[in-house]
Amino acid sequence: MRFCVGRMPGSAVLCLILLLTGLLSGCSSNELELGPLSETRLMLDTFCTITIFGTADESLLTDALDLCAWYETLFSKTIAGSDVWQINYSEGEPVTVSPHTAEVIRIGLEYGALTDGMFDITIGRLSVLWDFGGSAVVPREEDIVVARALVDYRKVSLDGSVVRLQSPEVRLDLGGIAKGYIADRLAEFIMDGGAKGAVIYLGGDVVVAGERPDGAPWRIAVRDPFGSGGELLGVVETGAAAVVTSGIYERKFEENDVIYHHILDPFTGMPVRSDVVGVTVIAENALIGDVLSTSALLLGSERAILLFENAPEFIGALLVLEDGERLKVGEIAFETL
Repeated sequence: MRFCVGRMPGSAVLCLILLLTGLLSGCSSNELELGPLSETRLMLDTFCTITIFGTADESLLTDALDLCAWYETLFSKTIAGSDVWQINYSEGEPVTVSPHTAEVIRIGLEYGALTDGMFDITIGRLSVLWDFGGSAVVPREEDIVVARALVDYRKVSLDGSVVRLQSPEVRLDLGGIAKGYIADRLAEFIMDGGAKGAVIYLGGDVVVAGERPDGAPWRIAVRDPFGSGGELLGVVETGAAAVVTSGIYERKFEENDVIYHHILDPFTGMPVRSDVVGVTVIAENALIGDVLSTSALLLGSERAILLFENAPEFIGALLVLEDGERLKVGEIAFETL
């Protein structure tokens, strides 16, 4: 079974559906009676697909998708009234948030410290300024300087579920971590609901839970960061785990013959320049996979490997470098296509 991984909205979901059909041909009639159940919705600024095996309970699938939408109302920086929106517009006053939001912020702040500020959840002013989903133009240098000065994870205080911005102009953006947390919670919800297996696909985040109907390892395809049309680099085989792929190819634009991608360096305010162009991380949970994959692009290969080795939830990774070299770290079963 193969899943196209990476933020490739239409083509990725189509690939997912077609390959699920291929899996069905090897299932018994009893297994077919118990799924798979699958549905795709546009949420979290991407196409989200949940597929469940080993149950005929269609409400479990619907409830899981509704739960995903509910989490978006907590973590979105653009939905008025969300936890993040309330923090960003609190004028520095303390805000009591959901325990879910507090946990995501806690991990974000922890990795802010572990990466010396390269992974920073207060990147909001810069991400809005660059607006990769909208205007797609290089901001003015003076605007970048102003926004960059407002990026500092140390300006966020967290006491239980109470969050306070020490500078009212700071803006949180949980886009580099929230999808992983949501994918983990959806997997727990589905398996607790009685499913035998599940695939949660939220853009570049994939969580495979339980077992495949045929008992074989899950096979997840990885996008080639040098490909122009979503070509595949190879396939990762794994048991139940999170597989998160990130790359500088995901959101980008060209201006004056220069390509600008969406992974922003909080210290320069510009798209980061490192030797890593694509990374696939296998971890025990997708939240940590999210953080580690983004951090690898920010830190470069040498510092990323050190970070991986000290993350207890890390299992393995494949780094694709700018010169085409591929580095395997930890335990990862990767087959080149």
